[in-house]
Amino acid sequence: MSQEIWTAVDEHFVDQLVLHDEALMAALRSSEEAGLPAINVAPNQGKLLQMLAKLNGAKRILEIGTLGGYSSIWMARALPAGGKMVTLEFEPLHAKVARANIERAGLASVVEVRVGAALDLLPLLFEEHQEPFDLVFIDADKLNNPHYFQWALKLTKSGSLILIDNVVRGGAVMDADSEDPNVLGVRKVLEMIGKESRVTGTAIQTVGSKGYDGLALVLVN
Repeated sequence: MSQEIWTAVDEHFVDQLVLHDEALMAALRSSEEAGLPAINVAPNQGKLLQMLAKLNGAKRILEIGTLGGYSSIWMARALPAGGKMVTLEFEPLHAKVARANIERAGLASVVEVRVGAALDLLPLLFEEHQEPFDLVFIDADKLNNPHYFQWALKLTKSGSLILIDNVVRGGAVMDADSEDPNVLGVRKVLEMIGKESRVTGTAIQTVGSKGYDGLALVLVN
């Protein structure tokens, strides 16, 4: 098996099952033109996020790591009338591109993009005493995954779903001797999830156009 085959299979799935409309394609184009890294979720993974949000009945979504707003659009489209999404982005340029993409998709009134370090913004969210989030998608710097997970627990409620992307790292997650900060962050957060009595979690390996990676799914008890 090879990356070429994985990508071809993903493309087949997208052609057959995923409605990849102009707003989504424009979000990818504008992100590329602005020089953003091509690390957005794949279209079929974006639709998976949307479906999980719908299955969860999410009315409030928190995203940590906006990039160009591609995954934001997918998830925001799952929200019912009156729903709200808050997405946090460290890089001002990324946030600017994301806001334009979100507005083009007709979701500017639904999605709020906040700019700054997530570890600065998350305490502010907590202090605002907003309603708990039903879904949290963590897809930012992996070293801080343990901290993001701890804040996600504070900002959610029983029945909420926490998703953590990129937890396989091409298989490096099983290397206990790794000094890679990304691997260390993933290993630590998985350890925390396994020991945390307030949640039920699992993780799956995936292959596709984004390579060999995976997703952790955590249900707040």
